[in-house]
Amino acid sequence: MRRILFAMPLLALPLLVVGPQPADSACCYFAAKDKDILQPAQKAFLTWDEKEKVETFTVQPKFEGNAADFGMVIPTPAKPKLDEMPRDFFKELAVFTILEPMDIQKYKNLRFGAPGGGNVLEKAANKKETVKVLEAGVVGSLDYKIIQASKADDLYEWLKDNKYTYSGDEATLDFYIKKKWFFTVMKIDPMQMKKRKDGSYEGEVTPTRFTFASEKLVYPLKITQISVKDKTEALFYVQAAHKVDLPGDFSYEFTWTPMWSQATSFAVPEKLTREESDWLKYVQPKVEGDLKKVNDLRAKQHEPSTLEWARKITEKDIGLLEGKEKYNREAPKEDVEKLKLLKGHVKQGQFVTKMRKVFSKDEMSDDLDFVRARVGDKDDDIEYVSILPTSPP
Repeated sequence: MRRILFAMPLLALPLLVVGPQPADSACCYFAAKDKDILQPAQKAFLTWDEKEKVETFTVQPKFEGNAADFGMVIPTPAKPKLDEMPRDFFKELAVFTILEPMDIQKYKNLRFGAPGGGNVLEKAANKKETVKVLEAGVVGSLDYKIIQASKADDLYEWLKDNKYTYSGDEATLDFYIKKKWFFTVMKIDPMQMKKRKDGSYEGEVTPTRFTFASEKLVYPLKITQISVKDKTEALFYVQAAHKVDLPGDFSYEFTWTPMWSQATSFAVPEKLTREESDWLKYVQPKVEGDLKKVNDLRAKQHEPSTLEWARKITEKDIGLLEGKEKYNREAPKEDVEKLKLLKGHVKQGQFVTKMRKVFSKDEMSDDLDFVRARVGDKDDDIEYVSILPTSPP
């Protein structure tokens, strides 16, 4: 039985924390002075309409701490529209993207004893006119305000005037102010969550979707840097018209191409599609260079990204969400039955790409711009929905 990833550690950024954090986020936390709030995990699902220039990301932070109340600050390039999402949305998204069983007929020439094998890659009151509250409301269990600021020090004071202490620096706020981004401040009431014996709280807030205009598919990473000690792990689900990747050294191609190429070398040639055969011929000469790149990155204490699932959503996939198609992986029956929560969010004809990246602190000096998946001058449209002979356990 393969590992089922129900928890998706993604970009969590607390403001008043003690000790290293296992994750960072598209947001940062602020809490009352002398109170701690930790965000051990956050989940994010991004969508991108390139024609309309509209992006969404859905986030569901997990938190624990002793603050009586606290909030999040989430920057976006335009004023967002907020919507509540189903509470189990991410749990079902994880179930939907479990890799299917290996096609034994396709890989009947398996040579697991070959060198490398499956381990080829190793495993507030508004006192300042420069801070404007544009909108206030409630989404799910969260009170929110959408604000815009023209001066970082005034925004910094705005948070303090509302009895919250921001542990970051004004320069980080100024990074987004200079880009004329908007800030969504969300107030969270832990009393609605589980109370532990020591009086602190733990739980997950309502999944919230942010919809906003953007010239490109972007993710606010820099705001998380201030609260990361050494490194942090991110897991992205991205839905777009094509397969996507992270740019430059953040690309998953350095690990994906060698893993896929070696697995395909085990396949019966007649079982390969023409697309797979052509792609193999193109990428095989690049494998040695990709493996060298992986070693070079690790020599710098940088961990390369990995691709975990990729598929252009079909009518059959939508049928699976509707309960009309059989689920062929291993997962609890009740979770499979709740896949319908994804209907309307996962869309036919769109590509969903699931990727993981551990960011070192020195890699978080800017926001992330997602790009078209590509190797050299050729687009990468190869799907990854079934276990390969070289897939990690």
